[in-house]
Amino acid sequence: MKKSITILEDDRDIREICTMLFMDEGYGVDSFENIKSFNKRPTRPSLFLLDVQLPDGNGLDLCEKLKTDKNFASIPIIMMSAHLHRAETMKRSLADDFIEKPFDIERLLQRVAVLIG
Repeated sequence: MKKSITILEDDRDIREICTMLFMDEGYGVDSFENIKSFNKRPTRPSLFLLDVQLPDGNGLDLCEKLKTDKNFASIPIIMMSAHLHRAETMKRSLADDFIEKPFDIERLLQRVAVLIG
């Protein structure tokens, strides 16, 4: 079965770059610009990539909601932010990993590969 990634990122450029990047690596990708559209997603991915600051909510809160839901708790989550740092984000969330924006593409790919094989 093809590994898939669900991206929640309000910045269109970052969302499109990540989508193309992961598709080029052979992943299936669903991407969303806000929590409202994210909550309507049709699939259960192999990994979530969530921005912290969103126009209609907070990615840290969404991360906690996903990690405490038995249907999604086992799915790895990578948080990303240009405003928070790794230590603060990992302390405030149940995320499996964090990447700071701007990010190195190879480093992001490596972190995803480690989490979903």
